[in-house]
Amino acid sequence: MQENDNNIIIDNTVDDEFDLKKMEQETEEMLKLRFLTEENSVFARTEGGFVSLKIEDEFYKRVQVYRIFPFTNPDEYISIREPDEKAKEIGMIRDLRKDVSSETREMLEEQMRLRYFTPVIEKIIDIKDEYGFAYFNVLTDHGACRFTIHMGGSSVVYLSDTRLMITDLDGNRFEIPDITHLSTQELRKLDLFL
Repeated sequence: MQENDNNIIIDNTVDDEFDLKKMEQETEEMLKLRFLTEENSVFARTEGGFVSLKIEDEFYKRVQVYRIFPFTNPDEYISIREPDEKAKEIGMIRDLRKDVSSETREMLEEQMRLRYFTPVIEKIIDIKDEYGFAYFNVLTDHGACRFTIHMGGSSVVYLSDTRLMITDLDGNRFEIPDITHLSTQELRKLDLFL
């Protein structure tokens, strides 16, 4: 600390928590895209039903698997990330059909089926709206289901002219692949959202 001509004390010490070089290095690592292939990475099943990854001299006892383009290119650009809340990307598989073995592909697809579990709504039994919420009673390809959504916002999204994605209050997703296959009564119930 030093005093200037106006008797103001100036603190010239550098905050230990801010390290510019460390921040630059972390930023560079984040921007670096590392492609994972059969040659540079080994995926394995863990006892708990998860997937581990060994790449070069790094080992991750658990990784998470994300599709970057889940609707348009589900087999391309698969992001492999750390399992914590920040989900820092470890690497990317450019093409799941070409860049990894069939065993690895099967393992990763299993993880993505769990992450992207989206029952298909085959029949709308009833929809009631009360106090800003809609209560759905539907039949899906996995059985009967009841769920609730917010009336406003983006709970119901068009993925194409005829394809709908519905997200409930808990973040579960449901799909209607083609609304033209619904009956007139079912479409009337969906009118609030179309």
